[in-house]
Amino acid sequence: MSKGDLGKVYQDGEIIVRQGEVGQSMFVIQEGQVEVLQEKEGKEVRLRTASAGEILGEMAIIDRVTRSATVRALGEVRVLTVDKRTFLQRISEDPSMAFKMLQDLSNRVRELSAELARLKDRS
Repeated sequence: MSKGDLGKVYQDGEIIVRQGEVGQSMFVIQEGQVEVLQEKEGKEVRLRTASAGEILGEMAIIDRVTRSATVRALGEVRVLTVDKRTFLQRISEDPSMAFKMLQDLSNRVRELSAELARLKDRS
């Protein structure tokens, strides 16, 4: 990775976002991979992994509620931070960005629905 690249580089195991924090920005993974974890009763549960091109933390821009999960680097990862003002400006310039984000959210809802169905089926 060259020094001229945008974004911040995180090393393996570094926390990018911590569950419970108040967020005011979202993140675009430029290079590498992260894990999304939820902490419950002192235990970490891996919800998913995410890699280059994926957007994380967008709920903080939309609803300003505390972070619902922790995001941790898996190996070296480069992440671009996008605040609400920049996000809204980019969407006005390129509406396809909003559509991409809606596609990602839709896919996550679909995956969560399938997982919920599997869990209910086990009961």
